[in-house]
Amino acid sequence: MKVRFWGVRGSVPVPGPTTVRVGGNTPCVEVMTVDREVVILDAGTGIRLLGQDLAQRRLERLVAVLLFSHTHWDHIQGLPFFRPARSSANRLVILGPRRLGQTLEQILAGQMVDSYLPSTFDQLAADLIIKEVHNGEPLVVGNHTTVVPRRLLHPGGAFGYRIGCQGRSVAYASDTGHPDGGLDANVLELARGADLLIHDSQFTPEERLEHPGWGHSSWREAVDVAVQAGVGRLALFHHDPARTDDQLTEIEAEARAVFPRAFVAREGMIVSI
Repeated sequence: MKVRFWGVRGSVPVPGPTTVRVGGNTPCVEVMTVDREVVILDAGTGIRLLGQDLAQRRLERLVAVLLFSHTHWDHIQGLPFFRPARSSANRLVILGPRRLGQTLEQILAGQMVDSYLPSTFDQLAADLIIKEVHNGEPLVVGNHTTVVPRRLLHPGGAFGYRIGCQGRSVAYASDTGHPDGGLDANVLELARGADLLIHDSQFTPEERLEHPGWGHSSWREAVDVAVQAGVGRLALFHHDPARTDDQLTEIEAEARAVFPRAFVAREGMIVSI
């Protein structure tokens, strides 16, 4: 599998000179399986660039799976600008949780009304298949790829995902917290033995203590999960929008001192598994 990061920031896009090396787009990760299945994790502003890249690959028909961790705005705001969703030649299977009494389709359509945009959700021309998933429900993508969602600790609810294909695996745990004094069992199960763990690391350990219940982790908690779950590599993800490139370089060095195979996720980075 090949994993490519298209958006790595949390909360809000932050373009500018202090974020240009790591990137300022909100969450979007592409996983290309050995069967050339395209699995997309979240649709923050980074998905716009992914859409442009997919169009340049000259695929006659794109069939992709889009997994939403949850529907906070920084994870859905790029969907209206995802170019493949506007072509009737393409099929997009959208999977994610029901939140706060609204269907997944209602929430996604709610940001695409004429008060905010010149086009509506109904005008997305691609063949859209929308399905709400449940904790632990096994899903199959193509012939050899499996996806398992796990519920995370985040206000309003969120899912992490484990993607497996022919003995390789990627675990995605964006927007997740941990109980005080311990690690969430669902995250450990999600990450167990994964070749790559992509884990929320919005806070420093000191900031984490100042923001209990925010549903985000410190880089140290991400490292502790990587160690206890025995993962191959750890991508620190969902960076605080106020964090500069230089500060993230310092965090990367601190994380590597504990877990040498840790790295800061950067836009455009490709990890082969």
